[in-house]
Amino acid sequence: MPAPSSFDYAVLRVVPRVEREEFVNAGVVLFCLQRDFLGAQVELDVARVRALWPGADLPLLEAHLAAVPLICAGAPGSGPIGRLSARERFHWLVAPRSTVLQVSPVHSGLCDDPAAALERLMDRMVRIDLRASSSGRDP
Repeated sequence: MPAPSSFDYAVLRVVPRVEREEFVNAGVVLFCLQRDFLGAQVELDVARVRALWPGADLPLLEAHLAAVPLICAGAPGSGPIGRLSARERFHWLVAPRSTVLQVSPVHSGLCDDPAAALERLMDRMVRIDLRASSSGRDP
């Protein structure tokens, strides 16, 4: 079995009213150089965004979030950023911004399977487990 590989990740945050600094986690971007992996998953909890700002432009937010996995994949339609190397795309995606779509600081970890690590991070950082929160335990 190969040794675990290091990876870097950041959480995508929707900040509907930047001046209030409230946010909803809406996705994760993960980069693993050793496994040649750059991926992202996004899931927008519309009810949580509306709770922070009922007037949020949801179609615009969803469009911006949908672009992130396309850029990670270097897919057609991802523009000039999508043509950069995976490392450059990751660094562009996680660069600090003061817009409605922001990213957390970059964190590191170890994994055997970057896609599985991305899924675990989505579960932990983005998705809400109502069973866990009602029981008072940390998922």
